[in-house]
Order: sequence, then C-alpha cells, then structure tokens
Amino acid sequence: MPLFPLFADLSGREVLVVGGGEVAQRKIEALLHAGAQVQVHAHALTDTLAQWLAQGRLRRREGAFDPAWLGEVWLLVAATDDHAFNATLASEAGQRRLLANVVDDAELSTFQIPAVVDREPLLVAISSGGAAPMLARHLREQLETQFDHSLGDFARLFARHRADIRRALPQLAQRRRWFERVIDGPVLQLLRTGQPEAAEQAFQSALHSSQDTPAAGSVMLVGAGPGDPGLLTLKALRALNQADLLVCDAAVGDAVLTLARRDATRIPMPADEETRRALLIHHANAGQRVVCLKPGNAFQHAPNDRLPRELVAQGIACEVIPGVEMAERR
Repeated sequence: MPLFPLFADLSGREVLVVGGGEVAQRKIEALLHAGAQVQVHAHALTDTLAQWLAQGRLRRREGAFDPAWLGEVWLLVAATDDHAFNATLASEAGQRRLLANVVDDAELSTFQIPAVVDREPLLVAISSGGAAPMLARHLREQLETQFDHSLGDFARLFARHRADIRRALPQLAQRRRWFERVIDGPVLQLLRTGQPEAAEQAFQSALHSSQDTPAAGSVMLVGAGPGDPGLLTLKALRALNQADLLVCDAAVGDAVLTLARRDATRIPMPADEETRRALLIHHANAGQRVVCLKPGNAFQHAPNDRLPRELVAQGIACEVIPGVEMAERR
C-alpha cells in the first residue's frame, strides 16, 4: 500500500511512547529532537531514559495502561515485544482516529518512522513502507556521504530572507528561476568552505539583482517514448522537473507524468493545431516553462514537426527533445 509522505510539526505537542527499552529510547530521542513533549509508559526504563526522566525531559505514566491517555496525545509509538498488547494499543488508537506506529509491525501501524538524513532544517526521509527497514537505512547511509552539513546553513539562508525574496520576486515562475540561479551559484560553495560572511554577501547580491532574472518563458516539445518511464531520455527527465506547465497528449500515461514536478500545472493538449499553438505561445509569453508531451518521437515527424518552427517564428524559445520510437512490428 502506498504511503502519504508527511512531515509533522510536533513542537510542544504530547506524544505517548509505550516501552522503555533500547528501541523505545531511539524513538524518544528523535521525538525530543523534534521538540515533542514525550510521555512514556513502561515497566522498566533504560539507564539513559531514567536519566532523561530525572532531568525532566520526559513524563512517566505509572500503573496499568489507561486508554484514556490516548485522548491527550497527538501520536502513539508502541515499542514493546508483546504483540497482543501492541495490537490492543493499535486498536485503541484507531478507535480515536489517532495515528500509531508499532515498531517492526507495518500491518498494525498507521504511520511509519523513516530513516532520516538530517541537515536541519533540510530533512531527507526514506521509507520502505515497513517492508525492508534495513534497505532504507542502507540508502540513508549512502546519502549521508553525499549531503554535506553546509546544506542546512544554505536552507537557513533562504528561510531568513523568505519575505524579502517574495517581495522582490512576486511571480512564482520568476522566483523559481532566481532560486535555481542561486542554488547553482557560489553561495553553497562558500558555505562549504567555511566562509559564511562571504556567502551572505553573495546571497544578498543575488537578491538585489533579482530584477535582472529573465521572466521570458519557453516551450520544450518532448517525445514521451513508448510509455515506459525507464526509456525517457535524461533531457526529457530534466524538462519534466523544470516544467511550470505540462500540456499532455491523452496517450501519455501516468507512469511518465508521475516523474514531473508535482506542483506543475497539467492541462490536456488541444486536438486543434491552431488552438494548441496559441495556448503554448500564450503561456510562454507569460513567463512559464511549458513542456508539451506526445508519445514516441512525434515532434520530429509530420504534421507535428511544423510546431517548433511556428513557435520560433513567434519569438518563442523552443527545444525539441526526441523520444524513443517503438520498433515496427514484423
């Protein structure tokens, strides 16, 4: 079953953890790091949990488990080795529409705790849906080597100047291009080499020159191939990830469209050639990066091969990205 990825703000919110062993300790540590107010119910606690309790970092629920406790919390984490008790906890949570994670039991859980690469405030979460936690951890270890800690400082720069960025660049398409220019520029490298003041200066310089960011749009005519997303070219994948607007032929399947940017607007391709051309020109002139998708290698064959010439004649920046063609059946 597919999971809906969700990052929860638990700062100051109550979470109940049932269990006091090493596994519970790892979950509690992550919850405390997120600012949660952690309640713990367990017959015994690890030395570390006992220390956190003495420091006032936790609150302990004494006595027998009381289902009424669930009415006071936002999440439940069950970290015991008693399957029947875990099932009872999950059932009680479900009756209250409370999300519950039962450690190492995906069937009883209504949310999963992913493996995380933490470059606060930037987080990369990986989940196998409970099917293969060790695979998720293995991927996390690989990503840890690729994402250096300067990315957190980089993200904080954007957060500090969010209001200024929106004032300078009120249009989403223009703002997106500015972000890409800054991300590809010198700021991250300056942070990486321990020069935060120079990085701040370079960031401010880019912001003050934001009005120079070109607002002109473009059209990319993409051949979507035979429908297998694995056969898309690298240029086609990049186009899908850069699109502000997707104009999609009805024959282009969901398997290809799922690779596109999630916030890109999607509209069906008009059947009439003149209407289609006018639509592309209108949105490109409005500053959008438009990706027009047809199966196979349609834009290099008649009658669709006329479209790029017509767009260029109207002053529109246009690129044709060929697609893989189906082999002829014999």
